[in-house]
Amino acid sequence: MTLRERLEWLTRMTLLVFILASAAFLSAITAMRIAIHGREVTMPNLVGKNVSEANNMLRSRGLVLRVADRIYSEQPVNVVLRQTPPAGLLMKVSQQAHVVLSLGQRQLQTPMLEGNSLRASRVELLRQGLQVGEVSAMSMPGQSADTIVLQNPKPGAGAATPRVDVLVSEGPRETDYVMPHLVGLNENEAQRRLDQVQMRRKVNYVSAPQWPRGAVIDQSPMAGSKIPSTATIELTVAN
Repeated sequence: MTLRERLEWLTRMTLLVFILASAAFLSAITAMRIAIHGREVTMPNLVGKNVSEANNMLRSRGLVLRVADRIYSEQPVNVVLRQTPPAGLLMKVSQQAHVVLSLGQRQLQTPMLEGNSLRASRVELLRQGLQVGEVSAMSMPGQSADTIVLQNPKPGAGAATPRVDVLVSEGPRETDYVMPHLVGLNENEAQRRLDQVQMRRKVNYVSAPQWPRGAVIDQSPMAGSKIPSTATIELTVAN
């Protein structure tokens, strides 16, 4: 074999060894990637699931459930409220998923508010960790103003929410009157008309020579005005 032929043979062998080594290296890299990705799983969505169901979902993927906290909520007891890491994230097998579980609705004892003032009731509710919810008001005969006559929930009942709705009395409904025309009448006649509807009045006497003595020369409110029964009528009479 000539020197040239030996060099060509050596070159072909070297190239062949390089190709085989490269193929072996690429196979090793591919195998490592397959092995690494084979140990990764996708984090499932656990929110809204019962803790037992969530635990089974994680175990089937080789993950571990850990309870980070428990809080009161509208969800039933032991339902997952939050999770870390979030759903969809790639996780390595044996990693932990931390969850927050529901303790259910907090049952609070509602104090007796009926018969108390709205202000006093607000203070009492705050002491109990509660608060006034919707406040409705209406006129009620026989009930003092600013007095709570109804509440929901009822006293002593377990409250699912911290809000207590109340109905407050505005007191008896006042009777309204239309102010009569009194100007020009004699004081006694004007007083008699006011006495018929039990209206309070205040009389001022002024000197008015152009008017007959004892005549009503001014009134407040004016005639035709709508006034409550508790209003005070002011009359000005010529002296």
